[in-house]
Amino acid sequence: MSLGSLSCNQGDKQDSAANKEVNVEGNNFVRLTSMNSMERIGLDQSPFGTEKVDIKGARNETISFQVAISATHNAALVTQIECTDLQGKSGIISKENIRLYREIYVLVREPSPRAQLPPGLYPDPLVPLANPYKEDSENLTKNNKKIIVGIPFTVWKEQNQPIWVDISIPQSTISDKYSGLLKVTYRSAPSQWGVSKEDASVRSVSIPISLNVWDFSLPDAPVHDNHFGGLENISQYFNVTPNSKEFREIELRYSQLMADNGINPPLPSYFLPEMKENGHLNIVPEKTELLKEFIQKLNISNFPVPMPNIPKEKMITTDRNKAINYFKDYYQYIKTNGWDKSAYLYMYDEPNTKEAYEMVLELGKVVYEGAPFLRRLVVEQTYPQDSSWVDIDPSVDIWCPLFAFIDPKTIDEKLSQGDEVWSYTAISQRTPDYDPNYNQEKDYDPPYWHTDNDLSSYRIPTWINWQYKITGLLYWSTMTDGVNNPWLFPGFIARHGTYNGGGFLIYPGTECGIKGPIASIRLKNIREGLTDYKYFTILESLAGREFVTNLVSKIAPNWWGINYNSQSILSVREEIAQQIMKFKKK
Repeated sequence: MSLGSLSCNQGDKQDSAANKEVNVEGNNFVRLTSMNSMERIGLDQSPFGTEKVDIKGARNETISFQVAISATHNAALVTQIECTDLQGKSGIISKENIRLYREIYVLVREPSPRAQLPPGLYPDPLVPLANPYKEDSENLTKNNKKIIVGIPFTVWKEQNQPIWVDISIPQSTISDKYSGLLKVTYRSAPSQWGVSKEDASVRSVSIPISLNVWDFSLPDAPVHDNHFGGLENISQYFNVTPNSKEFREIELRYSQLMADNGINPPLPSYFLPEMKENGHLNIVPEKTELLKEFIQKLNISNFPVPMPNIPKEKMITTDRNKAINYFKDYYQYIKTNGWDKSAYLYMYDEPNTKEAYEMVLELGKVVYEGAPFLRRLVVEQTYPQDSSWVDIDPSVDIWCPLFAFIDPKTIDEKLSQGDEVWSYTAISQRTPDYDPNYNQEKDYDPPYWHTDNDLSSYRIPTWINWQYKITGLLYWSTMTDGVNNPWLFPGFIARHGTYNGGGFLIYPGTECGIKGPIASIRLKNIREGLTDYKYFTILESLAGREFVTNLVSKIAPNWWGINYNSQSILSVREEIAQQIMKFKKK
């Protein structure tokens, strides 16, 4: 099993090899426009954006933009898309560092509760132009046919096909301005009436790329803790046996995709120690070495210790000693391997009843008895749901409120006593009636993570977290089993409605004949928010927290006063970058 990075070739050259290219100056019927990563263009929307790509980023950063291919007069069959090397005075950024994806439109039939945008077609899944796992995917087709391909594709008259571009800036890149081209090769799409000789000619159109590389580098691993659920649903979407060799291959590809986008993937269960009958661990050195390799190669910065396979009721009663043995051994295991500062226990999710609060308190005592230094995460806000219930504070080290449940006063109280605070989102919750600030905030909306919300909603939570000294971000799933086929109906159905894209940030590649994951535009914007947080921490080390907070406040002064404008976000990001370089020179 290889832990190497994913890679893909850019485009399908079979058509260009068979046809001599003809550039007809002023006679192109395809227009290219550039958009930033937080913009979306509709299928039949009038083209917008700029006639060139102007992007900026740091070393060791992946920077993204989009290019809309718009057919202005005739339908166009696009046969190849490629980027040149990016040339600078001091060197090049090789085109091998550039990845291209075709954006696929999915249909939002019913609006999500509190949606910002109407039903319709939204570009979301990002299909690579060439299958990165071609040899393994040959038999993974539906009725022996691919339904969706990266390239070639047709852009119909007066319609658009957006292309997503990721440029990974190598750590060794010299600060400079780099220039290149993105080139689209096409010809007139076949017609039942035929096409003229001129229209049948192969044409090409290009858009210039300008990349300014700033003079500082970003760290490899996430600096903002995060947890985005497990990958057990691979077996459902790919029809493979759980924990089989085939399952593990696909799981590793999902893990790589998550890591490439700044998210800590879950640790594979088959690398972990197993619990004996008495609760102690069976530690296999060979598995530990594989786990070390996995953590190092994927730059994992934090991970959850699994709960023991013991019913919670028994953990606090008849199997208490067994559970204590488990936690004691597990903490010793992670400490021996230098992971004790990165690990935490995801102990309880949303204790919303009096009995659940009591369970949290008792479970926390058991964990503490076995491993007093193992952090215990509970998905709960920093104030009690009911003041008459037991106080769970002694059993919680990491609190995790919903975005709309954030309360500055009680967060500061928890932080002052040495606890940590994360945040998370699910469904479309507003402030609950037991929130200390309910009357002032009950009609406000935080960012919601649904397809029919602004893309900046996915980028902005790390800015809010910085504002409140929240250091982690949690999401319940990247591939929930609550969506039957995300390509056809990308909605998670819950009691109060359809939540488009809810719990689903990664698409299965089955519809494309790809034996692995397909990223979404929404996932990419989460990555960019996590990257922004790296900027914050670098500037904090140079100028102090208050200096950074003053800049962050231009976008997110609090969770309800957010500036969602993409140009404003990019402008403040650049301001932060300029300040980093300014302070570095002092």
